[in-house]
Amino acid sequence: MNSQHLPSFSLDGKIVVVTGASRGIGRGLVDALAAAGATVALTARSSDEASTIAAQVVAAGGRASGHVMDVADVGSINAAFDDIAQQHGRVDVLVANAGLGANHPAVDVTEADWDDMMDVNAKGLFFTAQAAGKIMLEHGSGRIVAMSSQASLVGIPDHAVYCASKGAVNQLVRVLALEWGPLGITVNAVAPTFIYTPGTAERLDDPEFRRGVVDRIPMGDVGTIADVAGAVIYLASDAAAMVNGIVLPVDGGWTAQ
Repeated sequence: MNSQHLPSFSLDGKIVVVTGASRGIGRGLVDALAAAGATVALTARSSDEASTIAAQVVAAGGRASGHVMDVADVGSINAAFDDIAQQHGRVDVLVANAGLGANHPAVDVTEADWDDMMDVNAKGLFFTAQAAGKIMLEHGSGRIVAMSSQASLVGIPDHAVYCASKGAVNQLVRVLALEWGPLGITVNAVAPTFIYTPGTAERLDDPEFRRGVVDRIPMGDVGTIADVAGAVIYLASDAAAMVNGIVLPVDGGWTAQ
């Protein structure tokens, strides 16, 4: 058997940065990436949270380090990547997961609502990718996986700002893929549907709300963190070496309609 023709999904030896790692999808991604063999440099806004999660990963047999980062603050982003590069020597993969979600009717959106969402979801994503990209460009290789949303691909009532911010993520991914692909760095996004997490449980445990969501998903259920992690690990791995500039829905078919 010729092993060069077999795809590898292993992340052994890879330094993987995960932003927004303190809860929800980000927290689950930390465990999944560590289980795939990565050394996870996880970030959170709180030093205590970051160090506690890193210690939990190590106690479970994985490799991790915790770092402070507020993606709404470019200075904080750059300082965190300086710290990560000093500790690990390089960055092989960025999983730009940090994001803000909120819903309000368009007529009720304030300037602060707009600025808060765009600062995290659009500006934060760009400058996080830029900081990681600078390190990756020095080594001539890397993977960037941005967390988008099905809301970037279809309109969802009462989510005008969120949809706009995630649409911006998709366009940034495409442009960065064109600029950095020839230099050895792939840039892609994962676009999940409603995912059951501790943060979404309150809404998704409401039978009426859940039924309204599930009725839109041909697979007949909401997603899990493991569903998202599978897509992220694929795009982060050597198996996806020729995948660049895509937005991969993990939505049970919602956006196929």
